[in-house]
Amino acid sequence: MVVSIAPGCEVILTGRIDVHTVAEVRSALHAAIDAGHGDLMVDVSGVELVDATGLGMLVGAHRRAVARDRRMVLRDPSPRLARILRATRLHRVLSMEPARAG
Repeated sequence: MVVSIAPGCEVILTGRIDVHTVAEVRSALHAAIDAGHGDLMVDVSGVELVDATGLGMLVGAHRRAVARDRRMVLRDPSPRLARILRATRLHRVLSMEPARAG
């Protein structure tokens, strides 16, 4: 599921990002990237699973953001998602930050 908190600024992703959901997530991220400026915060704390298709889509969204002079930041990745990003070395490409305190 995709929820836009602040159009163009913050998006919350939950559930699975896989071959079945990637089109919806891609559309939402592209719309958010195109609608705003500055950092796009993507809360991934509720993401249960990301497959290879989902990882490719995240990289594509990152590239789109960079092309529009923006930065896409994955906020609060679960330990499982963080492990996947480290194992695929995508932690070197995609910006991540821990959850906000408070």
